[in-house]
Amino acid sequence: MIQTETEQHPPVIELRGLSRSFPGDPPVLALRPTDLVLAEGDYLSIVGPSGSGKSTLLNLLGLLDRPTQGEYFLDGEPSHTVNERRRTALRAGRIGFVFQAFHLLPHRTVLENVMLATLYAGVPRAQRQARAVAALKRVHLQHRMNFRPPTLSGGERQRVAVARAVVTSPRLLLADEPTGNLDSTTSGEVLDLFDELHSDGLTLAVITHDDDVAARAARSVRITDGRLEVLR
Repeated sequence: MIQTETEQHPPVIELRGLSRSFPGDPPVLALRPTDLVLAEGDYLSIVGPSGSGKSTLLNLLGLLDRPTQGEYFLDGEPSHTVNERRRTALRAGRIGFVFQAFHLLPHRTVLENVMLATLYAGVPRAQRQARAVAALKRVHLQHRMNFRPPTLSGGERQRVAVARAVVTSPRLLLADEPTGNLDSTTSGEVLDLFDELHSDGLTLAVITHDDDVAARAARSVRITDGRLEVLR
């Protein structure tokens, strides 16, 4: 649920007047000043057409880009003021990413693909395999851990990507068009998995242009020409 901050639990996401513009004549205002609060355990969909500013917002939320103006507190920490090294640590340790194109290494096993995320997040070597196995069990793919991605179905590959995203126990899962390469049946299976993760308490923000995907979320906002509007 999008709500105000409490003293005990700061929001996972809090945007205060966050905006992003790009040089030009005139400058391109890709994201207009935006306020948004996403509490722990929320499930938010961000909808909008191509070119609306969804990718700009995703890059800002994922600490892949810096805002032109405004503030972004991630789990209570002012990500807009910390140096690049700290931003990299926050991104690796507190945010999990799921993309439309999976981004799996084809010549590594499923288990190895998931373990790579633990390496980047600084998980101790002795814990990496056990955590990767646990993540694959969480997405019901432990029986495929020694397979390579090209031998899997599209839905299985996306579930591997989800396992890789959650293996570091992130505070936030960002999904960008997670069902864009899947048929309707397989899309439903992936969205069922998101429902399970949400029920476990994970905070999710899903960017999509698909109304059926957006309908799964408890809260929804629409972005149009860089302007955010709360739908529910």
